[in-house]
Amino acid sequence: MMNRADVLQAAKEAVENRGNAYAPPESNFARIADLWSAILGVPVEPWEVALCQAAVKIARLAETEGRHLDSWIDLAGYAACGAEVTTEDDDATS
Repeated sequence: MMNRADVLQAAKEAVENRGNAYAPPESNFARIADLWSAILGVPVEPWEVALCQAAVKIARLAETEGRHLDSWIDLAGYAACGAEVTTEDDDATS
């Protein structure tokens, strides 16, 4: 059984690994947002990518009655990435 600290640690490791493999969330989510904007024909922002990816994980958890641990971990990771993307300029303005 994983406790909440274990889940958050696993999410931290997953986010770091994905950032190393693909790109930091700021640039990766911006690229995804640009692609989704072209496909959908409406503007999509990087923080909305985090919300939509989190929604996918929530839908999967609903299908499995919450029994898919990786989806819980990924959900925490998308929350962290979404927060990072939306607050990346906060240090520069304060």
